[in-house]
Amino acid sequence: MPDDKHLIETTTASEQLVKGHFLHAVRDTVRLPDGGSATREYILHPGAVCIVPILDDGRLVMERQYRHPIGQVVIEFPAGKVDPGEDRLACAKRELLEETGYVAREWAFAATMHPTMAYSNEFIDIWFARGLTLTERKLDEGEFLEVITATPQELLAWCRDGIVRDSKTLASALWLQNVLAGTWDLAWKP
Repeated sequence: MPDDKHLIETTTASEQLVKGHFLHAVRDTVRLPDGGSATREYILHPGAVCIVPILDDGRLVMERQYRHPIGQVVIEFPAGKVDPGEDRLACAKRELLEETGYVAREWAFAATMHPTMAYSNEFIDIWFARGLTLTERKLDEGEFLEVITATPQELLAWCRDGIVRDSKTLASALWLQNVLAGTWDLAWKP
C-alpha cells in the first residue's frame, strides 16, 4: 500500500448539526495535509444492505417503490438499513423476507460500496441470494412497494436506458453482469 500521509485530513473538532430518527448531520473541523484548516459537513448513516435475489429460472426479484426525496417511483433491488448491532447478513435475510416474502437457501457477499462518500459515511453491502422460497412478506409500517421480476437482460436494458438510476442497483447490476459472464466469482454459503 502506498503512503497516504500527503492526502489524509485529521479531525480537530466536531459538532452536531441535526440528529433525526434516521440521519445525523455533523460538521467537522479538519487539519489539511498542508497544515491548513477546513470544515467538512456530512451525514452519519447506519449502513445498509442490497440484495440481488435470483429465482431458479434466472429471473431477478426487484421492487418498484416511491422515493420521496426525488418524488418518483423507482425500480431497485430489495434493500434496507442495518439496525444497531445487527449482523449484515442477518440484515440482508431480514430485508429480503420483509420486503419480498422470499427466503434464500444460499447467500454470497459481493462487495461494499459507498454511494455518497463526498457527504456521507454510508456503506451498502451487496449480497446475492439464490434457492428462493416464497413465504409471506412483512412490510414495515408505512412501507409500500410492489414486487416485480425481471430477466438480467431486462435489468441491463433498464440500466442502459436510464430507467434504473438507483446507485446500489446499478452497482449490483455490474456485479450481476460479471458473475453471469463468469469473470467474477461469488463464494456461496448456506
